[in-house]
Amino acid sequence: MKTIFDRNIREELIDRINQLNKTSKPDWGKMDVSQMLKHNTYWNAWVLGKGSHTYQQTFLGKIFGKIALRKMIKDEKPFDKNIPTSNQFRIKDTVSDLESEKSEWISLIKEYDDYYNPNFVHDFFGKMTKKEIGILVYKHTDHHLRQFGIY
Repeated sequence: MKTIFDRNIREELIDRINQLNKTSKPDWGKMDVSQMLKHNTYWNAWVLGKGSHTYQQTFLGKIFGKIALRKMIKDEKPFDKNIPTSNQFRIKDTVSDLESEKSEWISLIKEYDDYYNPNFVHDFFGKMTKKEIGILVYKHTDHHLRQFGIY
């Protein structure tokens, strides 16, 4: 199973991120490339514990979260298109400096080499093991790169 905690996988993802540019168009979804980049920098900072984040599982997550997590990370199958995201991760504004946002995302990807965030609780899936986090982060990143045709 691919995980963000594997250096070779991180390097592959970084190579794919570097392929994004201002003309990149989504194959699905509502975000443009700048919004997708900002979504991912914010989301990864949340997972890594950078900045001020509140970690609390939603009520529905407490009921269905573990079942959904197991289904999403049980195999190599990419995430489905158009899966919903929490309000806190919806980006409405566009980013003017795409290269800076890409650099920020890449910097955050590199930080998984020394991952430690014992306070992390996914807002839907709840408390997760490091293994689950590694697979989820890889699949989330892969999902958004595929969204923009970067395989």
